[in-house]
Amino acid sequence: MNIITFVATFCVMEYVAWFTHKYIMHGLFWSLHQDHHKRENKAHIFERNDSFFLIFATPSIFFIVLGSHFSIFYLISIGCGIAAYGLCYFLVHDIFIHQRIKIFTRSNNVYLRAIRKAHKIHHKSQTKEDGQCFGMLLVPYKYFKAEWVK
Repeated sequence: MNIITFVATFCVMEYVAWFTHKYIMHGLFWSLHQDHHKRENKAHIFERNDSFFLIFATPSIFFIVLGSHFSIFYLISIGCGIAAYGLCYFLVHDIFIHQRIKIFTRSNNVYLRAIRKAHKIHHKSQTKEDGQCFGMLLVPYKYFKAEWVK
C-alpha cells in the first residue's frame, strides 16, 4: 500500500505542479517567478524563482516528519512521493531543459525532446499572461508528435 501511495502521490504532483505553475507562479507569486522568464537573468546561477524549491519542499518535509513521529507510514509515502517529484523536477527542468548543470545536453529520445520543445514554447512568453505548457512530464500530444516525425 505504501508503494501505491508513493506512486499515486508522484503522479498527482504533475497536476499540482501544473496548477501551481499556471495559477500561483503566473498569478499571485509572479514577482518570484518572473525572473525565470527573463533572458538576461540566465547568466546568474540562482534566480528568485528558486525560492519555490523551499515552498514545495515544505509539505514533503511535513509529511515525512509527521509520519515518522507518529509511525503513520502512508504519510511518509506521501512525503517521499512529493520529494521524488521534486528531484525529478530538478533533473528534468533545471539540468535537462535549462542546462544549469551541463551534464545532459543532448538526447535523441522523442519524449525528452518533446518535453524540451514544450518548455521552450512556455518561455516564448516573457509575461505573466499568454503562457502555454505549464506541466513538466505530461506534454501536449502535438509536441510529442512533432518530435516523433523528426
